[in-house]
Amino acid sequence: MTQTRRAAHGTATTPGAPPPSPWRNPDFRTLFTGTALSQFGSNVCYLAVPLVAVSALDAGPGQVGALATLSTLAFLLIGLPAGAWVDRMRQRRLMIAADLLRGLLYASVPLAWWLDVLSLTQLYAVVLLAGCATVFFDVASQSTVPQLVGEDELVPANAALVSLMGVSNIAGRSAGGGLVQLLTLPYAVLAAAVGYLASALTLTRVRAAPAAPAARDAAPRVPLRTQISEGLRHVLGHPELRALAAAGALLNFGSQLVNTMLPVLFVRELGLPAGVLGLFWGAGGLGMLLGARGARRIAARLGFGRTLGLAGLCLAPAGLLVPLVGREWWLLFLAGCGWLAVLFKTGVDNVLGVSLRQRLTPDAMLGRMNATFRFLFMGALALGAAASGALAGATSVRVALWAGGAFMAVAFLPVFLSPVRRRRALPAAV
Repeated sequence: MTQTRRAAHGTATTPGAPPPSPWRNPDFRTLFTGTALSQFGSNVCYLAVPLVAVSALDAGPGQVGALATLSTLAFLLIGLPAGAWVDRMRQRRLMIAADLLRGLLYASVPLAWWLDVLSLTQLYAVVLLAGCATVFFDVASQSTVPQLVGEDELVPANAALVSLMGVSNIAGRSAGGGLVQLLTLPYAVLAAAVGYLASALTLTRVRAAPAAPAARDAAPRVPLRTQISEGLRHVLGHPELRALAAAGALLNFGSQLVNTMLPVLFVRELGLPAGVLGLFWGAGGLGMLLGARGARRIAARLGFGRTLGLAGLCLAPAGLLVPLVGREWWLLFLAGCGWLAVLFKTGVDNVLGVSLRQRLTPDAMLGRMNATFRFLFMGALALGAAASGALAGATSVRVALWAGGAFMAVAFLPVFLSPVRRRRALPAAV
């Protein structure tokens, strides 16, 4: 059933025919546009909201760490059941509802600012509830892609979406820094809210992709706890999926140790403008974009698994350059190059890793598989943010950055030591 349905979305492959492309699919193009608008909102908020806390509400390292923790805590709280719910629900409607909620929540921040009633408590509530919406949006989005494109189009579609993440990191975070400087903080957050609302409007034009028939038929009979357990066993019981999950969790934990304290370091300790922080984060986005765009070509030359292994071995240690960031231009440049290299590896990992995950998972379990990965990845972000705030409060911001650099440097080991490294190509769809 699964293979028949996927083949129906695919394109015939004949000698001399152009390679399959997801861009011929109007639903994928619409999903891409909506995701781009949503990513813009997320990346502007990524920079602007901590700066609101630091600049307007005089938040310290511990409070900034708490803000970052709450923004990803939802993945620990509801990440696993969200996958089972997504497998039972209409995914397009879920993404639209998530975007509407995030847009309204972030629009409340400038409103409270102008009414002079903004507080850290409100920011905490906004990022926590927006994080809950993000859980459902991300899981539903990744589960929708294999239903919209054919089997041969899956890797190009994932490459396009990961490239979009890189472009959004460049444009969104750099634009966030520019908006903060040009329009002031409340207008930057308002621009992000408009991006979410525009995304919701765009996604209404995607045909409603039904949930996998097996999942919908089983939903009334199989308890939620059983479905969650099936997703966990599928990921943690498979040596390749388990390695991908462990590597991604370690990388996210390390990167969040760094990212949580960067606004405090740049704005408060180094006295640099918000635009410089936006450019620094934008360098990482450029790395992710380049990695995503080059992943297919590198994998075709070196082999699928060898690419994942060598990318980690050669690039992950560059994470130790990031904590060297300082006011001098050469320190900024050196740290920026390290950040770009780590995110280049992340772009390669995302394209190839997500494609491998989707190929190794039956359609009826895509939501639970994606939710399990998001639970582990984003849970690592929540724990990393909390650890960053606690470590910086007990020692210093620099210590938190060095700890993060060390985790990023060794995060490739689970994949490098696993069967993934020996895989020459993607397997056939399950």
